[in-house]
Amino acid sequence: MATPTDTGVGSFAGKLAVVTGGGSGMGRELARQLATQGCSVATCDWSSRTVAEAAERAQAAAPAGVLVTGHVCDVAEEAQVLRFRDELLQEHGRDHVDLVFSNAGIGGGASFVKGGRDDWERTFAIDWWGVYYCARVFLPLLIASGDGVLVNTSSVNGFWATLGPGMPSTAYSAAKFAVKGFSEALIEDLRTNAPQVRVVVVLPGHVGTDIIANSRRVHGLPEPEQMTDAQLEEQIPAAARAQLIRLGALPAAVNWRLAALEVTALLELMEPVAILADGLCAAAAKQAAAGICSSS
Repeated sequence: MATPTDTGVGSFAGKLAVVTGGGSGMGRELARQLATQGCSVATCDWSSRTVAEAAERAQAAAPAGVLVTGHVCDVAEEAQVLRFRDELLQEHGRDHVDLVFSNAGIGGGASFVKGGRDDWERTFAIDWWGVYYCARVFLPLLIASGDGVLVNTSSVNGFWATLGPGMPSTAYSAAKFAVKGFSEALIEDLRTNAPQVRVVVVLPGHVGTDIIANSRRVHGLPEPEQMTDAQLEEQIPAAARAQLIRLGALPAAVNWRLAALEVTALLELMEPVAILADGLCAAAAKQAAAGICSSS
């Protein structure tokens, strides 16, 4: 993880950070790394089980005096974000927060033309409105800190809005473009109207997390192990499947049942970006904490 000097925040020790989407992946690793450097953390996720496990893991790694709390919150619902704010201020005994990592996100809503409206709007709500609501709710508390940092997670799909030939990604990409534009627009707004707060936008490449499995759970879809062979095969469109076969990443004759547990990895291989191996969610977390992408 970057040193506090690199981040420009002085020191993480004694500060309070908010991390959304903290039940898995980058959010879980962010919470752990912040806690190890003496930063108290309030992390949230829609899954009570995963966020409790993540908070316990981060607390175990923290030095004395650091408090890590886990909270259930669907960031797509402003009322739940407000409740999360009130809970964490009470549990941590604070009147401000120092860092906010708007990290929660899911996939889905691939096709605007053929996909279902509910899935599209659910994806967009978490990936964009979740960032917006957290900025609205926590900005006054960041201002109150006197030296606040807002870190918004966009994506490489905030640069280009497709996963490759035959693979539209309309809801996710639209949301990530919105996060990038909003964050960049905030730079001048904060510089002018709230100079005690800085904003950072992080645009990770593709990281080995369980976002696809989590996304299926949020959308109420079956786990890969529960999917039929036909459903598994639909996860990889014909054009992308042909490309993977040409590249040697997928055999011409696939046993879809045996491939069930590898669906996520196969999907990541299709994307025309640098692929990061499992375990590099820690590196993406470092990038977010360091604030090296674009900040005021």
